[in-house]
Amino acid sequence: MTLPLITTKSEEIFAAAQKIMPGGVNSPVRAFKSVGGQPIVFDRVKGAYVWDVDGNQYIDYVGSWGPAICGHTHPDVINALKEALEKGTSFGAPCVLENVLAEMVIDAVPSIEMVRFVNSGTEACLSVLRLMRAFTGRDKLIKFEGCYHGHGDMFLVKAGSGVATLGLPDSPGVPKSVTSSTLTAPYNDLEAVKHLFNENPGEIAGVILEPIVGNAGFIPPDAGFLEGLRVLTKENGALLVFDEVMTGFRIAYGGVQEKFGVTPDLTTLGKVIGGGLPVGAYGGRRDIMSMVAPAGPMYQAGTLSGNPLAMTAGIKTLELLQKPGTYEYLDKITKKLSEGLLQIAKETGHAACGGQISGMFGLFFTQGPVHNYEDAKKSDLAKFSRFHRGMLERGIYLAPSQFEAGFTSLAHTDEDIEKTLAAAREVMSSW
Repeated sequence: MTLPLITTKSEEIFAAAQKIMPGGVNSPVRAFKSVGGQPIVFDRVKGAYVWDVDGNQYIDYVGSWGPAICGHTHPDVINALKEALEKGTSFGAPCVLENVLAEMVIDAVPSIEMVRFVNSGTEACLSVLRLMRAFTGRDKLIKFEGCYHGHGDMFLVKAGSGVATLGLPDSPGVPKSVTSSTLTAPYNDLEAVKHLFNENPGEIAGVILEPIVGNAGFIPPDAGFLEGLRVLTKENGALLVFDEVMTGFRIAYGGVQEKFGVTPDLTTLGKVIGGGLPVGAYGGRRDIMSMVAPAGPMYQAGTLSGNPLAMTAGIKTLELLQKPGTYEYLDKITKKLSEGLLQIAKETGHAACGGQISGMFGLFFTQGPVHNYEDAKKSDLAKFSRFHRGMLERGIYLAPSQFEAGFTSLAHTDEDIEKTLAAAREVMSSW
């Protein structure tokens, strides 16, 4: 029998946090609103594990929402950061580390010939939107329902992630005049995209999407979908943008575009390329990127962009990912986890579907299949909440939302997966 989870200190800290920060958090999904109960407060992390302030240990499948692909506090990354700290935390001037990481990104990602570093995925997506418009001279944008590209005004239309988790409408404070240029289509629906291009001839700057959705749960592209978008954008003189903030260097070293063989015009990155430090990037064809200031007229700047600590952690993380067998290992353990969860759900009588690619996975409590956000919304959210709490009580830390993908790392072992599946069997058998 599972003992009650002692979270006294977490509860005290979160109660205090609610008086000084909106909702007690600095990013909405952390508040556990969609799964009930209060969040646990982390104290430290190492490898595949996290410890809370009450001393409880958990196997972690959030991984700081994706960056911890090598495991938390990898010694190679930490040692490199210690050396970098001695030289300074921020320069606000060029440093050679920017060149090194830029060359690594360009070598890895098929679409990127030039890259600009920023400080977050949101900043990367905001910047790439401006660049799309500047390059094409057009204002309209196509995005997909349930895809999240940060909290910029233009993107908060049928957005996924925290917006989906909290059940919010399109955010208050976003002017209609801004979102009127945002066109939306269901993910995996090429006909809907064709219709939007036909209805707005010569007006659409580009199409942006998560090539594998992670902010409405894990939803892969149907066969031919990404290829179809590539054809449609070229036919209509529009740009294709892959938001690989989540999937970049996780699905494959060169991202989804390498894995599926579809090359967009522009790409946004984040998470993994910062090795656990705040970072973002956007890059693409040289002729497009040459429009960015100071090379060109499209202005974008950032005081901490390319800071030496983020560059150092990113370089070391990408070096680790280049080791032979990295992605084969991620795929093996994640497949074992994903297939195991689906089998347990079936054996215990729960409708469920899901899947994985490399170190990214998802589980929906619905019969499925899930092709888009509308399908994902058919999930049993109450059942997911019970599942999440039951797993937490058994030392398994999952994303506190049905509408978030899960992540594994190189630090996860077969034993970790087996413990996770044993906990899942206990939880699903108890309903």
